[in-house]
Amino acid sequence: MTKKKALVPIESIVRKIIFLRSEKVLLDRDIAELYGVETKVLKQAVRRNIKRFPSDFMFELTKEENLSLRSQNVTLKRGQHSKYLPFVFTEQGVAMLSSILNSEWAIEVNIAIMRAFVQLRRMISSHDKLARKLAELEQHLESHDEQIQAIFEAIRQLMAPPETKKKKIGFIVKERRAAYGKKTKGSRRKK
Repeated sequence: MTKKKALVPIESIVRKIIFLRSEKVLLDRDIAELYGVETKVLKQAVRRNIKRFPSDFMFELTKEENLSLRSQNVTLKRGQHSKYLPFVFTEQGVAMLSSILNSEWAIEVNIAIMRAFVQLRRMISSHDKLARKLAELEQHLESHDEQIQAIFEAIRQLMAPPETKKKKIGFIVKERRAAYGKKTKGSRRKK
């Protein structure tokens, strides 16, 4: 059985998925483009069925978030950026869209979008595993660095010439000396 080629390449969908508010989401205009409808039509359908889209399925961007997104896109196409704040849809929200946009094309696109979210999750998971392995390796190398430093220090100590105490020239008198200006027993001044 041959695998049916997707109508919309999953890689192109994955590139449209962005991270906002710690969620992986798709913008309404990107979804509308994928479904082959105008953004306005998509938003009208969502508003007519707003109870199907709780805040963890879909939310509207704030002005600041929208400006941030617009500043990231250097070239703005005419008519692409409306005066209304965009909706963004989480994976669950995209799944819910399939219940209100019910055409053959919408079903195919929805399946492709779901596969894109799954692929993105796998990619993130593999990156997390790689990050953990790198952290383990780094910790392992740090302990080796400390051991290597100790070895170098021992080698330096072995290479250093032995210290010899220098003997003083002359002799040492071990008599008690009288303190200056004090009289000692047996020493009187003659007048």
